[in-house]
Amino acid sequence: MGKIVFHSEEKGIRIDIWLSNKVSDLSRSYIQKLLKDKNVLVNGNTVKANYKIEEGDQIILNIPNQKEPEIVAEDIKIQVLYEDEDILVVNKPKGMVVHPAAGNYSGTLVNALMAHCGENLSDINGVMRLGIVHRIDKDTSGILIVAKNNSTHEILSEKFKNHDIKRVYHAVVHGVVREDLGKIDAPIGRHPVDRKKMTVNTERGKRAVTHFKVIERFKDTTYIKATLETGRTHQIRVHMSYIGHPIIGDGVYGRKKEKYPIEGQVLHAKELGFVHPSKNEYMEFEAPLPHYFCEILKKIRS
Repeated sequence: MGKIVFHSEEKGIRIDIWLSNKVSDLSRSYIQKLLKDKNVLVNGNTVKANYKIEEGDQIILNIPNQKEPEIVAEDIKIQVLYEDEDILVVNKPKGMVVHPAAGNYSGTLVNALMAHCGENLSDINGVMRLGIVHRIDKDTSGILIVAKNNSTHEILSEKFKNHDIKRVYHAVVHGVVREDLGKIDAPIGRHPVDRKKMTVNTERGKRAVTHFKVIERFKDTTYIKATLETGRTHQIRVHMSYIGHPIIGDGVYGRKKEKYPIEGQVLHAKELGFVHPSKNEYMEFEAPLPHYFCEILKKIRS
């Protein structure tokens, strides 16, 4: 039996909807079944699917008979930008999934980390997410920080929660962005119909802020730098689509027809800065633009 404990910071949302947003691997209908079977406790009591959560609720989700598959170390080459006894900073390639999930238990960054670090990975989030403090999408390339022990993981998680991590992305978007600088302040939440998508949701979304700066303009595209003030799921992709400039190659939030054929969004996590959890020194890392990104720029410029 798997048990997940949540502490709610929201209120007024149906618990089945709230849990389906928190645990994206589980469908809303399955969560409703767990509620019906009394596998969800709120402050120690069972509740129905229409229960509206209150701020400060302690929610325990029990998932019966759910066996985690065996995740094995795999000798997959990863680019390490920095490593010490507490952290690992890596440059994830486009196309690599960060951690195992249903139907995809091998070839992930976690499989590679297990081979590289052995047992020196935090296990706060379970065997499926060893060392993983934050994620980037499969088709987003760039920098990730990995925790090699639980105390480091907790400190880094708090820094992400408090927005104390500098995160800068580069992207190529459709259309000519007129403003040299811009700020997108629009809340992001789960899409009301397509639960796999995120959307700007003024009623139930969480505050999301993206700052962008134009690096180079072309005939019908723009090369930008985007800095995250918050870190919501798919934030840059959703925000750029929201203002009418979706990222090139984005099959979820982008245009149906692509002038520049590429699989997956042209989005790269280029810079990451933070105060080291144990050394208490500010550190900053940069991952150079990958080949696919440079090739797109080359095609556009030509």
